[in-house]
Amino acid sequence: MRRNRKKEEDHENMERWLLTYADLITLLLAFFIVMYSMSQIDAKRFGKMSESLHNILRGGESVLNYDNEIQKTEGHGVLKLGNLRMLQKAIEGKSEERKRLEDVQTEITERGLVIHIVERALFKEGSANLQGNFQEVLGLIFDEIDSIPNHIRIEGHTDDRSMMSAKYPSNWELSAARATEVVRYFVNEYSFPPERISALGYSKYRPIQPNNSIENRAQNRRVDIVILTMELSLKEPSSQLLAQTETE
Repeated sequence: MRRNRKKEEDHENMERWLLTYADLITLLLAFFIVMYSMSQIDAKRFGKMSESLHNILRGGESVLNYDNEIQKTEGHGVLKLGNLRMLQKAIEGKSEERKRLEDVQTEITERGLVIHIVERALFKEGSANLQGNFQEVLGLIFDEIDSIPNHIRIEGHTDDRSMMSAKYPSNWELSAARATEVVRYFVNEYSFPPERISALGYSKYRPIQPNNSIENRAQNRRVDIVILTMELSLKEPSSQLLAQTETE
């Protein structure tokens, strides 16, 4: 009986040793895979990864470039919602640094990242001509969206007061003209790809505040820059037919 028990104990000890050995081999395999993967990354990306890991170990957040997190779908590279949140923080940080928080506000919605720019930062009341510090404001935003592959929609908004002028007979014309002016500026001044940007005018019908005070109306008179989500970006009409026509 004693011999049988000893054999059983020896058998159990052997199994435990094999389990430990198997765990060690698995860890070594994972280590070498990671090392091999890192060897395939260029020095620039490795530096960003190192910075990101250092940030995380100190209790901060990852600062990896958006390019490392691009979601590849049907041949398109578009940022996911998590990346848009990173972009939001970057824009808010620059706005605060340049004391533009009163002019530029951001929020994440089901459509994507929405950047609100109040009227006074871009236009005079009732006008669609860019003026004042518009170059600083739009430049601040463009620096962050330049390499973003998502579709970008520029939306013009007004308050509820009627628009009466020969050039803009209604708020529809004014809101659309303002959105178009921002699109034209991005395309002409920064060579932004025109197939990835579009303009819409919503008149008074998309307020973010009730039109019941001077302050609220000022917030409703705005231009929104919307970085669409991955799903909505991929639903945008393709420009392949246009490109084919231009080359013929």
